[in-house]
Amino acid sequence: MSPPDKTPTTKAQTSNPSSHSWLLALSLILIACNLRPVFGSLSVVLPEIMRDTGLSSTGASMLTTLPILCLGLFSLPTPALARRFGAERILLLALLLIAGGTLLRAMGSLPMLFVSAVLAGAGIAMGNVLLPGLIKRSFASRVALMMGLYTLAVCAGASSAAAFTVPMEMHWFDGAWPKALAVWSALAFFALLIWAPQALRARPMATDAAAHAGSLIRSPLAWQVTFFMGLQSALAYIVMGWLAPILRERNIDSAMAGYLVATSILMQLIASLLTPPLAARLKDQRGFALILAMMILAAFLGLLWGPLGLPMWGWAVLLGLGQGGAFALALSLIVMRSGNMQVTAQLSAMAQGWGYVLAAWGPLLVGLLRGMTGSYVPTAWLVIALCVATAIAGWGAGRNQLVQHS
Repeated sequence: MSPPDKTPTTKAQTSNPSSHSWLLALSLILIACNLRPVFGSLSVVLPEIMRDTGLSSTGASMLTTLPILCLGLFSLPTPALARRFGAERILLLALLLIAGGTLLRAMGSLPMLFVSAVLAGAGIAMGNVLLPGLIKRSFASRVALMMGLYTLAVCAGASSAAAFTVPMEMHWFDGAWPKALAVWSALAFFALLIWAPQALRARPMATDAAAHAGSLIRSPLAWQVTFFMGLQSALAYIVMGWLAPILRERNIDSAMAGYLVATSILMQLIASLLTPPLAARLKDQRGFALILAMMILAAFLGLLWGPLGLPMWGWAVLLGLGQGGAFALALSLIVMRSGNMQVTAQLSAMAQGWGYVLAAWGPLLVGLLRGMTGSYVPTAWLVIALCVATAIAGWGAGRNQLVQHS
């Protein structure tokens, strides 16, 4: 989560915050819809990509991991770019990268798929950092409502991509997966058309240098928050990148696998809305983090080894509730463990930057293990290890303490 002091303000918004607020709200929500389709759409057609391009399991793991790695790498310089050029214009650049990167998938070649992953991943990283800050800055009296809508939009984009990519491939494009992947660029181009006039009118203003002074690198609590963010994200991107192929290996057809993944992602919305107020009422969040990690583990093992049929839907719902709660708790802990906005800014950058670099190893290891063993069974042991590590990090991050500068 990026706090308001990480992003510049504009004179227009400062002097008249209600002017065109409905259009700004619509724009930010629409941009949020574009932050996950790149991941959700790829996973459901990954077997077809491997079949048609000759991509190995190792190559597939690299393809699914690359945009996640970019989330970490491009999160780090985004605040400085926003201070220099303005958050609105960097967000415009982010939309251009997402739209262009997604459109490149239409070419269907392996090199373009990897280029697409880098471009779209860079754009998504910028959006991840800037959108929450813009919401908090521009809708100070309605932050809870707007953050709820923001979460809704992110989950809706991910679940829609997982649910509808395969049906579009089959019924609209005669089995052409490149077109089914590229069609999601239309959503980004639509957001671009609405956002561009607002972004180009905005002018950056200087921010307080104290907002980016000091270091949290020696704070154990800051690292525990970062590890909790990264580990729960690793589990989330394993689900978005590999759950559909895992289910298809269990002889579940591609459309049904996509619906199960979409259901899981959609359930994250409910947990994301309920978790922040619940976490705020607790004396500390240690037990809450432990319960969420246990939910994720039980649900994933149920999907991997449990009986087919109706129980699969129950495991998908439980998985979504656990992962949505963990994601919302990770964002909430950034604020709860910070004593002021300057620390919040630094902890947000640290948790998102290093956290997403850590998260990239999750889907990468799934592909590597699949290539080495020819089975997804070792994935269960990886998920067990990640859930245990998530619980340990969450137990530390959930302590009722504040991080301190070194």
